[in-house]
Amino acid sequence: MNVIFATGNADKMKEIREILSTLPTVGEIKSMKEAGIDIDIEENGTTFEENALIKAKAVYVAATAKGMENVLVLADDSGLSIDCLNGEPGIYSARYMGKDTPYSIKNQNLISRVDADASGNRKARFICAIAAVFPNGTEKTVLGTVEGEIARTPAGSNGFGFDPIFFLPERNKTTAELEPYEKHAISHRGNALRLIRGVIEEYEDTYNK
Repeated sequence: MNVIFATGNADKMKEIREILSTLPTVGEIKSMKEAGIDIDIEENGTTFEENALIKAKAVYVAATAKGMENVLVLADDSGLSIDCLNGEPGIYSARYMGKDTPYSIKNQNLISRVDADASGNRKARFICAIAAVFPNGTEKTVLGTVEGEIARTPAGSNGFGFDPIFFLPERNKTTAELEPYEKHAISHRGNALRLIRGVIEEYEDTYNK
């Protein structure tokens, strides 16, 4: 199968390729740009799963319209959910404080809001939904999570986005302080990718019978 991952985020593509690269049943994993697909997608779902599927279906339609065959489209929607902020920024994580606002400013804003909350609850989780649309039109969605806390100060230069403020108590590090292989082993996206990898393998087992 030819795989398109519905994103233009280079950091995501690197992580995706590292985790799915050993799948013998898939060919090259391309981003939307690499596949020549340039469409605007309105993410108007109310959950991570809905938004991921909206993206996957839109890119699948565009790919088949271009005459692409045996194509598997994957899409993710992910974000940070903070308990004391009623789940914010949630499905709006990428748009929190505006898409063009540097994450250094977004991260400090979230730390300040959590610091100011009277509950003292710093619990948070990263959530990642991955949707797949297979060559025969079959749809599947999986959800991966990782639990943690909001750090008191940003730390680490690995990763991207909210990684510098997502603290893992059991490791005494933020996800931005982990080596890539350590992050992939526990991350929300890593967990979701491993789940979708299993779904792909099941599809191939059925399809090839």
